[in-house]
Amino acid sequence: MIASFMLGFVGSFHCIGMCGPIALTLPIQHLTGWKKLAGMLLYNAGRITAYALLGIIFGWLGKQLYLGGLQQWLSVITGIVLLLAVLVKYTGAGWRKGGALPAVFTSKIKSALGTLLRQQRFRTLFAIGFLNGLLPCGLVYLAIAGAIATGGVLQGALFMAAFGAGTLPAMAGVTWFSHLVTLSVRNRMRSLIPVVISIMGVLLILRGLNLGIPYISPAMSPDTEHVVHNCCHKS
Repeated sequence: MIASFMLGFVGSFHCIGMCGPIALTLPIQHLTGWKKLAGMLLYNAGRITAYALLGIIFGWLGKQLYLGGLQQWLSVITGIVLLLAVLVKYTGAGWRKGGALPAVFTSKIKSALGTLLRQQRFRTLFAIGFLNGLLPCGLVYLAIAGAIATGGVLQGALFMAAFGAGTLPAMAGVTWFSHLVTLSVRNRMRSLIPVVISIMGVLLILRGLNLGIPYISPAMSPDTEHVVHNCCHKS
């Protein structure tokens, strides 16, 4: 969970470019004090809820692979994919926006988001945040890969929620202290993104190797091996 939180925290400075304009157009800029804070938290609660929902879906997918005896391989492969993503991204390509989702789905989210933003109503803040959390984002895709590797519905939800919580400080900062989030600060934080992703990739690989290292690469217990064996050999 620490790795997913750090991925969200460091990666959020990269996402300010896409989500920042949305945060700056929320119907809370004219508010002050506790009401502005409540609006900001409501918006971000919507985003984190969307991430947690994705974690439930993809954690369930990971669980099916786990029951099929493929969870260890999935963890290793996911880790390798993350390391390759770092190499591809930071040798020139950049995150591709919208490429992993059908254009129709993406356009519907953007259309609904635009409608809510134009209404400028406090009560729409949670929905705005939720839809924002579903927008295509390379870092969210990487977090989803980690959620799949958790091999469980609850674990996947917690993994994605921790990722969302990691994005909270930067996104809150855009709303409250936009003048402090300078280009220099964003560039310094962005330089840490490949480091965090690489650490997450290495941890997933170690986890899948079943080396018997507590918390990092715990060995599969005999009971778990028995369950997996039975699941894979049912007639």
